Amino acid sequence: MERIKTGIFGLDELIGGGIPKGHTVAVIGPFGAGKTTFGLQYLNHGLLNGERGIFISLEEESESIVRTAESFGWKFSEYVKNGMLTIIKLDPQDARATMTRIEGDISQEIREFGAKRLVFDSATLLTMMFREEHEKRSVLFSLSKAVKLAGVTSIFTGEVDPSNHMVSRDGLLEYVVDGVISLDLMKQEYKLRLVLQILKMRMTTHSRDTHPFYIKENGIEVLPSF
Repeated sequence: MERIKTGIFGLDELIGGGIPKGHTVAVIGPFGAGKTTFGLQYLNHGLLNGERGIFISLEEESESIVRTAESFGWKFSEYVKNGMLTIIKLDPQDARATMTRIEGDISQEIREFGAKRLVFDSATLLTMMFREEHEKRSVLFSLSKAVKLAGVTSIFTGEVDPSNHMVSRDGLLEYVVDGVISLDLMKQEYKLRLVLQILKMRMTTHSRDTHPFYIKENGIEVLPSF
């Protein structure tokens, strides 16, 4: 099985060498746990190895995304200029237009661009655009189908349920992806620690332990379990 390296130090060893090619993985966690950083680092590793990438945002503007990436030393402005990276901003105020684009245009855009990696930030904001549960479920399935048809290996970020950090906010995202990685904050003695746990990864033997991680100046680094 071909695997896609995440570029996150210490993670690939926990998932059998990387994410199975073509899979979608949800990275869930509370605000400030490093979900967007995870996605940017994943894209950067591909870009460094000549793989085109797409970042789809429902919240941040392109300039903000580039600034965040470059604060870690990742040269996203150069990748945008040389055609290796494209950043797509969807309108969170227009649910109908977003749904139409996901169902009709996104898959074709990905194929035409030749992307190998994709990050969607965030799936929670996407579902919040819709009121009914069947609409939320439909848009998530449409998104998952679109990226799979395009053949990219994808990361979807998502917020967690405030009362249960082991599940996504609406409890739907886990059912449309191939893998789920939890990023969380754990209180230990008198301080908070960042921890990572692999909750699900299809077709892969993976660690089920809780692993501390750090967000350093050059990105995320995952450590062995406690």
